[in-house]
Amino acid sequence: MDSISNIAGSGRCASWRRCYPRHVRGRGPLSGRGREATLQGAHLPLLALLLAIFINVPAAGQGFHPSAPPVPSYVVFCGDTVRFDTTEKYERMDRELMAFTYMQTTTTLMLKRSMRCFAEVMPTLSRKGVPEDFKYLMVIESNLDPKAVSVAGAAGLWQFTRATAQEFGLEVNTEVDERFHPAKETEAACAFLLRAYAMFGNWTTVAASYNCGMGGMARRINEQGQKSFFDLLLPEETTRYIYRILAAKMLFENPAAFGFNVTDRYPWIKPRQTVTTSDPIPSLVEFASRYGVSYAALKRANLWLRSDCLTNKSKKTYSIAIP
Repeated sequence: MDSISNIAGSGRCASWRRCYPRHVRGRGPLSGRGREATLQGAHLPLLALLLAIFINVPAAGQGFHPSAPPVPSYVVFCGDTVRFDTTEKYERMDRELMAFTYMQTTTTLMLKRSMRCFAEVMPTLSRKGVPEDFKYLMVIESNLDPKAVSVAGAAGLWQFTRATAQEFGLEVNTEVDERFHPAKETEAACAFLLRAYAMFGNWTTVAASYNCGMGGMARRINEQGQKSFFDLLLPEETTRYIYRILAAKMLFENPAAFGFNVTDRYPWIKPRQTVTTSDPIPSLVEFASRYGVSYAALKRANLWLRSDCLTNKSKKTYSIAIP
């Protein structure tokens, strides 16, 4: 996803013959100079269009996308200073800075979503005593998409698997999946992070353990006799994980350095009303109608409601947002 394919001049067409109609390839009535003239005249607009696509000509009013920002001397993460003072650290950080710079659509969408997403989760991080920088963990976990589901079945902004979600108190079944409830999944993420901090005593190591698990991190620390994330041999995905978080922090603190000028960020809109109930709801369609909204609008405002009813046999109390 973070690689840029230079299609122009790459030779992906095995033969130019596949790229032009038959009458240009000498099988029609034209031949010799006539055919050459047709090739030069009829296909100039097509060639111009292909060149425009291949060289990624920017839209009107925009400049060419700049190069990635240079690797800084250091980045502060959760109060700890991370210095890029070795060749490996420098090159790894350089890779992630380029990735955020050149995956332009994804990065633009993340910047647009950030106002809405951070507004929902920051109060919980602050209340639970988790450093603010952990909001960038959601950036690399879900691209700030509250509907995100991974190929492994992890879901939501914080990308909990079913087992881990249930371990940290989230309800996950066919009717309710609190991995899609921003406030509740953030509380679960905070519980994980605080438990990991009690185990490792270092926020960078805590962040890495969110990717490889507390058990996996503890095992590698014991086996290798090292405590710092930067001194451990870890799976490649986990090693990249921290550098991606650091690059995400740089991006959201200074988008212009990456070539982005996103002014129309999506706002967080407070629900018109919140309905608290411990009763069963046989039909969410009728429930939505009762409160003057469409079923579709109700479900979009409550992604954690996964069915068209809420049986609620356990008489649990739920809060349903009315947009």
